[in-house]
Amino acid sequence: MLDETRESIYQLQIKIASLLLYQNILEQEPWENYERLLQCIANYALDGHENSSRRLSYLLAYGKWFRAIAATGYNWRDYVISQILTSDNPFSYQSQTKDIEQLPAALVSAAKYDLKILEELSLWGGDKLVDVIESLGDRPVAWQLYTNDSLQISPAKRSLLLKFQSTDDWTQLLPELTNYYRHSGTGIFTEYEAFRWYKGHLEGIAYPDLVQLSDLVGYESQRQSLYKNTEAFLAGYHALHVLLYGSRGTGKSSMVKTLMYAYGDRGLRLVEVAKDDLKDLPIIAEVLREAPQKFIIFVDDLSFEEESEDYKALKVVLEGNLSAQPNNLLVYATSNRRHLLREYFSDRPSLKTLSTSEEVNPWDTMQEKLSLSDRFGLTLTFLNADQEIYLKIVHHLAKRAGIKLPTEDLNFRALQWATRNNGQSGRTAQQFIDFLQADLNL
Repeated sequence: MLDETRESIYQLQIKIASLLLYQNILEQEPWENYERLLQCIANYALDGHENSSRRLSYLLAYGKWFRAIAATGYNWRDYVISQILTSDNPFSYQSQTKDIEQLPAALVSAAKYDLKILEELSLWGGDKLVDVIESLGDRPVAWQLYTNDSLQISPAKRSLLLKFQSTDDWTQLLPELTNYYRHSGTGIFTEYEAFRWYKGHLEGIAYPDLVQLSDLVGYESQRQSLYKNTEAFLAGYHALHVLLYGSRGTGKSSMVKTLMYAYGDRGLRLVEVAKDDLKDLPIIAEVLREAPQKFIIFVDDLSFEEESEDYKALKVVLEGNLSAQPNNLLVYATSNRRHLLREYFSDRPSLKTLSTSEEVNPWDTMQEKLSLSDRFGLTLTFLNADQEIYLKIVHHLAKRAGIKLPTEDLNFRALQWATRNNGQSGRTAQQFIDFLQADLNL
């Protein structure tokens, strides 16, 4: 029995080592613990029941593997399937832009080869591992989870995962897998709807701030323009980069965030880029170029100091250089300034006698500073809310929060709050309602 167990594990290890395309999934913690567990069982089977330290090793290894799988929310078989659906490899990468008939024959053969191996490995977990360990004299607990309803995964991913679960030959699903890669992308793009650029790489945002359009009141014309431009973008037309300019607290950022809720099911993704990382915009554009989704690079509170050079990278993405602009990428930026680069009166040309230390062509400097704003094809202006709009926002938020106060009382408190705090704006209205709700409940 021990020799049979050792030989079975050895054959599994050979198959794991022979993976051609999907080797990157072995870098995940559950896979590392799985390989470690197989090795520990093989070592114990080699020595028989006499080596107590090796018995402890495989029991500890099983515990680590158990915790790692439990943390994913999947059972072992479903976890293997999920790794196939998210793997970033030459086959999945090329499948984003080609039908399966257009892919190199060797690549398709390698994918089929790997799917056969991974299907066999998916069956060597849970009950199978428990049976092996019980044959060695121990009785571990099996990690069994047969429902994934609580997992936050896309409908497309859930549908294909269920097909893999019910299919005895995973190679038959290769056309559907290729189609999934073409529509859903690979790697991190299959897992998240919002991202941030952090320390030179894309990072998924697990809990994005999903603002619904019904949460916003006022600025209807700006909303219509923004949504119309976004819909044109999703339909494959040449849409415009957008600058949302205006007073603080008027809901510019929130309006951009509503797009994620409104169009996420149509493949729209938001990528948050901080001002300090704008120099990486050309790199980000190349990372996103081949993905099947549409991306909006979201830059909040955009402005530049005079000595900043980051705006040149932004200009390249907005208008281009020798590299063709990605057709799946737009920039939406918010700012409190209409002219994004700080200006000084000394920059403006004067009729006075110029000294030798002053610029010969000052108008060129002015044009350079104004040219960045011009590169946004659509500029939406958000003016401060007047009293009528401010109170309309307050009543909308109060109704949503379940606050029931007489109209006169609510208006008086809201106006008093605005006077004492940050003026009449959507942000002020939200802060007032948050305070009032806690105050009334307490």
